[in-house]
Amino acid sequence: MAKHTAASSTEAQSRGVSTRASAAGTARYAQRWTERLGEQFYRTSRDGLLVSSLAIGTYLGESDDDIDAKYAESLRTALSEGINTIDTAINYRCQRSERVIGRVLQEMMDSGTVRRDEVVLCTKAGYVPLEGSPPSTREAYDMYLRREYFDPGILQPEDLIAGGHALAPKFLLDQLHRSMRNLGVQGIDLFYVHNPEQQLAAITVPQLHERLRTAFEALEGCAARGEIGAYGCATWNALRLPAGSNGHLSLYDLVGLARDVAGDKHHFRAVQLPINLTMSEAVRVSTQRDPRGRLVHVTDAAAELRVDLVASAPLLQGQLTHDLPPQIRELFGGSSDTDRALAFVRTVPQVLTVAVGMKSADHVRANLAPLQSA
Repeated sequence: MAKHTAASSTEAQSRGVSTRASAAGTARYAQRWTERLGEQFYRTSRDGLLVSSLAIGTYLGESDDDIDAKYAESLRTALSEGINTIDTAINYRCQRSERVIGRVLQEMMDSGTVRRDEVVLCTKAGYVPLEGSPPSTREAYDMYLRREYFDPGILQPEDLIAGGHALAPKFLLDQLHRSMRNLGVQGIDLFYVHNPEQQLAAITVPQLHERLRTAFEALEGCAARGEIGAYGCATWNALRLPAGSNGHLSLYDLVGLARDVAGDKHHFRAVQLPINLTMSEAVRVSTQRDPRGRLVHVTDAAAELRVDLVASAPLLQGQLTHDLPPQIRELFGGSSDTDRALAFVRTVPQVLTVAVGMKSADHVRANLAPLQSA
């Protein structure tokens, strides 16, 4: 597959070729499905894209052909039945998740089922991705690091935290271009810095802010060249932990760094964090300290800062698909605990979309069924 570069993206745009999702394209896609799924199923992002409020996630599963085939089936079904948003990361399943997405997307574009400007592609970078399958030994991993990243000068050994996480701008740009090749596209719609709080295992918050500032400078350059539509941070603990605690990050600080770099026209538009019936800190705990010194919920901070929330782990890797308390069943209705768990997350303020791992057509259809118009 040809290597994608900034030049290729710019040239494609100059020829009128769609390299990313567009407001017109996503509206066209949504129009085909609103009668069946209802107008409320699609939500408008800060970039003006109509985004399906369920996104197909691609995190879990072994790095093998069997799981590739299952994701391919679910992706075809999702894109054919109303879901236009895909959540992935370059390190998921040793790059195999991105590559299966790329194959299915190309297949469906070739058949005319979807167009590139109708599909919202979200990926992440931060963890060193493996190649196809995990290395058999630590020595093999060290050799891989040296060959792929150290010798070409993409990373320096001191850039790595815990042996596998980095935020160096050169590394993030390399990962973006690898993702573009894996996905077979010339532009990414939403590019996340993946779990930046991982760095706090070895550096201080001010040091992390400086690393993020240089990362955001690089990503603003990518946005200017048309390689990405927007960027943000995908987090696990950072936004759920109390202000001032170890591992906490402030959404106000993150947006402030983006403003320092690019002013009010910055492209920091979204954050991802776990939101589910068990991990409900986004609406239950005031983890964010605003500029006036008040503690507020992540949802309130996101509204004030005009940042979209993307919910991950809505089913807590299957743990919330059964045995929910009777009061939850009464509150959210639905025919299954899966329906109720997803209904809760979709009602959280500021949530743009909910990334749900789905490895079969049946899962896709079951998750869409409660949302279909009568």
